[in-house]
This record gives sequence, structure tokens and C-alpha cells, in this order.
Amino acid sequence: MTNSTHVLKHVASNLKHYRDAKNLTQQQLADLSGVSRRTIAGLESGQDNISLAKLGWLADALEVSFVDLVRAAEQPAERIHEQLWQGQTSQSYAKILSSCQAKQHVEMWEWSLAPNEIYCAEPDPAGWHEMIFVIEGQLTLDLNNQPVTFSAGQSHVYASDVNYRYINSGSTVVRFMRNCVN
Repeated sequence: MTNSTHVLKHVASNLKHYRDAKNLTQQQLADLSGVSRRTIAGLESGQDNISLAKLGWLADALEVSFVDLVRAAEQPAERIHEQLWQGQTSQSYAKILSSCQAKQHVEMWEWSLAPNEIYCAEPDPAGWHEMIFVIEGQLTLDLNNQPVTFSAGQSHVYASDVNYRYINSGSTVVRFMRNCVN
């Protein structure tokens, strides 16, 4: 099963589930979303593909998140890692890595830590989360004295209202992206 087939299976199941939960017919959802009834029927049967933008329109019309439509029901939003787009070559792709609820504010940071460097953070106010994605090297994230190491290509989401540290105990620079979300 290819990645896109895998995701379309989730979309088919989730779309029908959320449409039924709202007591909407396919035509009513089509009218609300601007996506044709035929496309909705094709998605629910697992026969059709759809653009990421139109999938977002369906999520908005159903009042659920984009992530709720594309992930397996049992899969936590903090660790999705689903490929949602494939270009003409294997080097061209888009993956959704993780998700968390935001109330009002998001910051994106690029971080670089030299070997043996440590950044110690104080707890953020309740309700804040951080999303990290390691670009190169290995990053150890220590949350309340419970270290976990992430390699290039891995991501993690966590509540940042605790003491935490970024640690590079390796011999090469670690680079990662950090989103702060409230």
C-alpha cells in the first residue's frame, strides 16, 4: 500500500464518520464546502484523490481540523508522519508531521546547537506547546529530567509548561525547527 493510498483510506473513513456525525448528506456537504458531491462520494468510497486545499475546505465545512481527516483515528496528532503529496520524483514530497491546538499565537524558530551545548528553558505559561523537527544531527530533549533523543527527520510535540532543556551531546552540530504554539 502506497503512502497516498494509506492516507486516502483514512480520509474515506474519517470523511464519512464526520459527515454522518453532522447528519449531512453528501450533497449538503458539497454545498457547504464547495467540493462536488461526486468527489465526496469518490473519496468516501476510496476511489478518488483530492487536492490538499479542497481537503481543507471539507474539514472547515465539517468543523474539524485538517489533521482529523488525514490521520488514522487511533493515531495521536502529536505524531502523524503521513505523506500527503508526492511529486514526480521521490525527492519531492510533503509530510504532515504533527499537530496541536492553537488559541492565538504561533512562533517559528530555527535552532542550531554546537556539540556539547545545552539550552535550559524555564516553563512557559500553561497552554503553551512546542513542536520540534530535527533537520540534522541528534537532539536530546530533557522534559523534567526525562531525556529523549530525536534524530534527523523526527518530530515531537509537548506541553512546554515544565522545565526543559535542549542538549547536543553529539560531536556534530544539531539543527532543528521549533514552533511555539498557544
